[in-house]
Amino acid sequence: MLRRTLLGCAIALALTACSKAPEPAAAPAEAKPAAPVLGSGIEQKNFDPAVAAGDDFYRHINGVWLRDTPIPAEKSTYGSFTKLDDEAQANLRTLIEKAGAENAAAGTDSQKVGDFFKSFMDEAKLEELGAKPLQETLQKIAAVKSKAELMELAADLDRLGVDMPAGFTIDQDNKQSDHYITYLTQSGLELPDRDWYLVKDDTHTKALTAYATYITKVLSLAGYPRAIAAATSIQKIEHRVAEVQWDKVKNRDPIATYNKKSLDEMKTLAPAIDWPKLLQGLGITETTVIVAQPSFFQAFGKIWNEVSLQDWQDYFAFKTLDAYANYLSDAFVRARFDFRGRVLGGQQELKPRWKRGVDVVESSLGEVVGKLYVANYFKEESKQRMDQLVENLRAAYKVGIDQLDWMTPATKTAAQEKLAKFNTKIGYPKKWKDYSKLTVDASDLVGNVMRSRRVEHEREVTKLGKPIDRDEWLMTPQTINAYYNPSMNEVVFPAAILQPPFFNVEANDAVNYGAIGAVIGHEFSHGFDDQGSQFDGDGNLRNWWTDADAKAFKERTSKLSAQYSKFESPPNSGKFLSGDFTLGENIGDLSGLAVAYRAYKLSLNGKEDAVIDGFTGDQRFFMGWAQVWRTLYRPENLEVRRTSDPHSPGEARCNYVLRNFDPWYAAFGVKEGDKMYLPPEERVKIW
Repeated sequence: MLRRTLLGCAIALALTACSKAPEPAAAPAEAKPAAPVLGSGIEQKNFDPAVAAGDDFYRHINGVWLRDTPIPAEKSTYGSFTKLDDEAQANLRTLIEKAGAENAAAGTDSQKVGDFFKSFMDEAKLEELGAKPLQETLQKIAAVKSKAELMELAADLDRLGVDMPAGFTIDQDNKQSDHYITYLTQSGLELPDRDWYLVKDDTHTKALTAYATYITKVLSLAGYPRAIAAATSIQKIEHRVAEVQWDKVKNRDPIATYNKKSLDEMKTLAPAIDWPKLLQGLGITETTVIVAQPSFFQAFGKIWNEVSLQDWQDYFAFKTLDAYANYLSDAFVRARFDFRGRVLGGQQELKPRWKRGVDVVESSLGEVVGKLYVANYFKEESKQRMDQLVENLRAAYKVGIDQLDWMTPATKTAAQEKLAKFNTKIGYPKKWKDYSKLTVDASDLVGNVMRSRRVEHEREVTKLGKPIDRDEWLMTPQTINAYYNPSMNEVVFPAAILQPPFFNVEANDAVNYGAIGAVIGHEFSHGFDDQGSQFDGDGNLRNWWTDADAKAFKERTSKLSAQYSKFESPPNSGKFLSGDFTLGENIGDLSGLAVAYRAYKLSLNGKEDAVIDGFTGDQRFFMGWAQVWRTLYRPENLEVRRTSDPHSPGEARCNYVLRNFDPWYAAFGVKEGDKMYLPPEERVKIW
């Protein structure tokens, strides 16, 4: 956290006691506020003294917690993020149920929030309905007489949130960031990644078998006439789709995935697809799109032609049921959970119904409940402190760029220009999304979800041709997370993450710099990771590097990638992380911690921080970092993450960063022979 004098003042104001000093015999002395007594913020009860700091810092700090904390039966992973999410959900439940008890007028936010939740909690109604809410849609799929009709229907299914082989999104043009455009991306698989279809091992084979069972189950529950045969045809389609998809590493390349095409060019690329009719059905009026994976769509056009109409009807019927299974009777919910929860996630139990109800309200009315959350659980003081923290981290990053020994002056100037243009959003949006077009009925859960998805679809497509909305948020305030958006060149920190172990107002600054400071630095660093560094300060995909700088950057990032590729996940599986796939997040972690440490040292103005609980300031800084990443995973979840999540597991995020960072060695006396020791020439410094 860069900024300790300013943040220190804010904390002092909050914690000052209202007592008077002892009065001398003469005249009473003017009352002076007592200096606040700040704690270390370090949870020593979680330490495992049997593990040396230099051998495994992650377990040295978190070992007892990792050993003694069970993963809740409803979860596939549990840690600092999920614990805070549980607390946020409980708070949201209170707010949602309060809204429901108001009997508010139709069309008000309170009515929509309360009745959406009621529609989910009415289990008796859902059991009575079974699959009836989807029968009209399923009948439309069964009634089509040609692929042309089915393609037209596919556009409407997309509006309903049904997964298609082609994904359409509206976003800023990466090379013209003041203009919205349609992106076309590969999609259509229900397993976590193409490799689950193509790489044969026990985990993937088990998942494919369970997937076939799930398809058969939900189709049978809906009364589909050829459920078993459909399961076979659907998996064959997905296998063919997987074969022609780009892999996850190639998809990270913003230049390779930027291919602007006119509709005439799309007709040449995939003539089997009626692109004008499809786009028209989606409400997309512009005649130019950006195609992320051209070879995929070229191959998919052939697949579309070669697969029979009946098989495609099977595919779309199942995709519709899968998209809405959680909103049908319990048999559908259980079937989906057995596959997605148990097999893919390792979960032992369904989440309690009220939590799932909160989830659906959040997904449909996110900023309505976000407004309530901010009003009841977020202190404006926290936003002000974060504003200061962010600016201190920006100042520290500026110093760091100037001190780089591998970057030429011209590129340093361009990097400084980009840093200066970073926009920061803290806590909650300046303006809230409008949900006035959404109608909510307490007795119609599936209808509510359908109408919500249609409203959100319209919200997106109506952006085309309009100015960029720079006030828009891509996360709700109650989300325990943060993000960097390269096209906006912005860093965003929702309200809910601004609490321990990320941000502790009652702790000395060191632990906060190691925690929320490093999170801020992480998001800043995404502007300069292997992807973000290809965008300029205005959010445009443009090369602002000299060849020499690009080469030096690549040398360092390649070394970092090689390090993380040695991390085994799941443990004892013989499988390892892809350092190239996780590279952006790993750069963010390494550079984020470095800039946070620099900010922390600058905040001390050349002085030594206090020793608290026997720990120096530097030690508490690194302990704060380690506390954030304590996480438990089920093996099934780790396999999903390894193949589809660009973030490394918590242990790697903690230890693999520290072993590259010289000040950590000094703080804990780490030396050659310790398990985490890296020779100085092998340590990577990027930003």
